[in-house]
Amino acid sequence: MMRTTGDVYLWPAAAEKKLRMAYQAGLPAYLYGVTGVGKTSLIRHFLEKKEYFYVSALNTTPDDLESEKITAPVIVLDDLYAISDIRLKDAYYQKIQEWMERNDLWVVLISRAPFPAWLLSLRMKYSFVMIGEEDFCLTREQQDEYLERYGLQVSEEQLEKAWAVGRGNPMSLRIFVMENGNLEATMRTVWTYLESHVYDQWDTELQEFFMDISIVEDFTVSLAAMITGNKHVEHMLAQGMETGSFFAKMGEKDGVWRCKDAMRWSMEQRLHKKRSPEQISRLYYNAGLYYEMEGEIAKALEMYKVYDDTDSIFRLLVANARENATIGNYYELRNYYLELPEDLIRENPVLMMGMSLLQSILMNVDESERWYHELEEYQKRAEGSDAREARGRLITLDISLPHRGISGMTELLRAAGVLITDRKVHIPELSVTSNLPSMMNGGKDFCEWSRKDRELAVSLGKIIEFVLGKYGKGLVPLALAESYLEKGQDDYEVMALIQKGRMQAESGGKIEQVFVANGLLCWMYLIRQDLEEALHVMQTFRERCKKEAPKLIANIDTFLCRLHLYRGDTAEILAWLESAPDENREFYILERFRYVTKVRVYLQQGRYEAAYNLLQQLLYYAKEMERTYIRIESTLLLAVTCYKMDRKEWKNLLQEAVSEAESYHFVRILTKEAGLWLPLLKKSREEIHWTDPHFQRQVLEEGKRMAQMYPGYLRTKAEGEVTLSDTARKILRMQAEGDSMNKIAGQLGLAEVTVKYHCRETYRKLGVNGKAAAVNEARKRKLI
Repeated sequence: MMRTTGDVYLWPAAAEKKLRMAYQAGLPAYLYGVTGVGKTSLIRHFLEKKEYFYVSALNTTPDDLESEKITAPVIVLDDLYAISDIRLKDAYYQKIQEWMERNDLWVVLISRAPFPAWLLSLRMKYSFVMIGEEDFCLTREQQDEYLERYGLQVSEEQLEKAWAVGRGNPMSLRIFVMENGNLEATMRTVWTYLESHVYDQWDTELQEFFMDISIVEDFTVSLAAMITGNKHVEHMLAQGMETGSFFAKMGEKDGVWRCKDAMRWSMEQRLHKKRSPEQISRLYYNAGLYYEMEGEIAKALEMYKVYDDTDSIFRLLVANARENATIGNYYELRNYYLELPEDLIRENPVLMMGMSLLQSILMNVDESERWYHELEEYQKRAEGSDAREARGRLITLDISLPHRGISGMTELLRAAGVLITDRKVHIPELSVTSNLPSMMNGGKDFCEWSRKDRELAVSLGKIIEFVLGKYGKGLVPLALAESYLEKGQDDYEVMALIQKGRMQAESGGKIEQVFVANGLLCWMYLIRQDLEEALHVMQTFRERCKKEAPKLIANIDTFLCRLHLYRGDTAEILAWLESAPDENREFYILERFRYVTKVRVYLQQGRYEAAYNLLQQLLYYAKEMERTYIRIESTLLLAVTCYKMDRKEWKNLLQEAVSEAESYHFVRILTKEAGLWLPLLKKSREEIHWTDPHFQRQVLEEGKRMAQMYPGYLRTKAEGEVTLSDTARKILRMQAEGDSMNKIAGQLGLAEVTVKYHCRETYRKLGVNGKAAAVNEARKRKLI
């Protein structure tokens, strides 16, 4: 049948471009996407003034398609997804192959699903041009034009919501117009449309599968099997892929699948219509149980909470509270803990311990101590195993509460060792590193112990290893190595202790201790001008941890960023900054290593206000939590920041940092940053006051060497040194003229996300936070 059309039409640019290229090159085209996306409309408008033969697989058989009857130069076979019978597939395969072999015929195939497996050999032979669902979506500018053309008066907020929901999907836009801009009504109508035009055409088993799986956003084959109880998940997915592109595989390696939003939302609505609350509750329970077994505690709780499965929530929170702070997801699960009734918490010593630890992590010291005393009272009135459990939890808090510092720690550890030996108490294994590459500045601050490091290693070494279990393996030599390293003692003795500690940790210990060993090793390489070896050590360790200890990855990447700062690797530093925690949203004390690194990145970028504000947060934390090392480190960085900001207090701050470092004989905390603060001495007529000439000589001699070895360390770019691409300059000029992101994208022929990327990169290069500041800074530097 010959067809022509004459409708008012907005061309989807990406789809039209591909289709025109296919037509001009004589290549077959395959169009696919969910129903209503505009596949058939595109073909009809494209072929409006051309002769073509159109046929739908819904109401035609291969026998109706005799080649001699097809005299038009174009054939369009629509609704390919409807061909499910194996005999029909074979027959259609033969027909399509005949068409392909004709030099006078252009072949266009249309379906809801990606290219079917039964035609794969034809695709390999004839090089189809693939036009996917995303190619049919209109741009944001086209969306607004479309709505304006139909006289729809809506606010900017409604336009933004319409874009967020539909992303230029033609069907969603048509329904949005039909519903007069009512977004909720649009979504309901889309769901109804999918119900009647798509889902009802599926097999019942496939409908039920996708209804059940709609309770989660992403799923693996094993998760889908757990939720649905269906043993044939892979078959269901293959069948679903043939019916339409309603879901996609997120990554070949991980095997994670995701239903498209419109389908998931509509299937979720369908689920609540067709299933009882008890049946739905069972689905969420199955999902929660799967996540729990996989160790994804937050997701498990999310599933349990939907249907108020309080028993499972309580059980899971108790199990999590038994873990130490670096393994237990206390902070991530804080809302669940804080919602627990206090009467329920008071009945369980593990939960009381968890609440005390959580409140300390949240820096609510009074609340932490309140729960500690509640646990004490419980222990006094408890008997037998309950009393022993409570006593063990109290000892755990005595050792690990972040806000208490290390006062009285030696007596605590000795007492704990006696109780454990006499089997009067049991405590879980405790990590003293908090997943950081340090013993001295890990779970707690042990700077004071550094004053008597050898003595304590002899008197407490065995007790510490015994009390801490596997976390104690290698701890003593590594702690000594770090103390000696900080004091600038003999390098060969430090290296020997590092290797001894690493070997002990590798032999039946914990990988967290290996991280400490590798971190110390990297600092030694850095000080000895072997930055490449330091990077190699940490990058190799990262590869290992991807499987063995994924929780260490964030801090390993942070350590690598610290090393990249010495070499001035801008791309790597900016990539790290993308994943760094946002201190303006919340300050989480277990992210402290990443925060102090972020300060250094701010300094490198010349973002002194940002550095100043973050340092104030770090200094408050250091004071409240008795963190000596972070206080010295932050005070030193604050002195540099204030100098850069032309604030007079920089001299007093520098003196304060130097004096406190000197009191512990911490040489390296100063020399690692020498390139930052040594130049400040030349700017001041006043000399820094030193009380120990030997310490002064060590710091200044090694500091000068470090500054010479790494002259680019945290060096901000000079005026005019920033370079911008031609595209970035064009975007900045258009921003200066007041143009919106949408308008810039349209005029330059770029995706809006690409424009935003260029803007972010420009802001970073200029060391600013927004458009106005970027324009001003660029004008100062004569970049625009």
